[in-house]
Amino acid sequence: MDAWISSLLAALALPEYGLSTLFMVATLSATLLPMGSEPVLFGLVKLNPGLFWPAIAVATAGNTLGGAISWWMGYGAEKAYEKITHHSAEHRALAILRRFGPKACLLAWLPVVGDPLCAVAGWLQLPFWPCVAYMAIGKLLRYITMTAALLWVFPGQWPL
Repeated sequence: MDAWISSLLAALALPEYGLSTLFMVATLSATLLPMGSEPVLFGLVKLNPGLFWPAIAVATAGNTLGGAISWWMGYGAEKAYEKITHHSAEHRALAILRRFGPKACLLAWLPVVGDPLCAVAGWLQLPFWPCVAYMAIGKLLRYITMTAALLWVFPGQWPL
């Protein structure tokens, strides 16, 4: 069993598998599934320090795609809600988010509230591409900050 786990980890550490794995984990973690992509990003960068910027770019792209998927899920949920109830949903929190518009998606990187925020932006039918652009900016800044901080705190090489 240990040999299997070691060989799997070694395969995922290879750049050709590591980046695709990072992309999938980053995409899924930006949907409403409760998982994080930072450990995968950090592990890949620790194993392959030369992949810092490609890994940041791949994680940002995957996480932004996941946010866009959440936006579309919210959009579809709102359409279904209107069809079933025959009226639009406007609550105080939704009104506040509508006031900030797509710029609120800068906060899509926040734990707990960030992923649902993307779905609510779709629910409110905020403009898709501006929302995606703000999501990408926020997520890029988070990945750079988190990975750089982790590399600063844990500078040594990990034994394999």
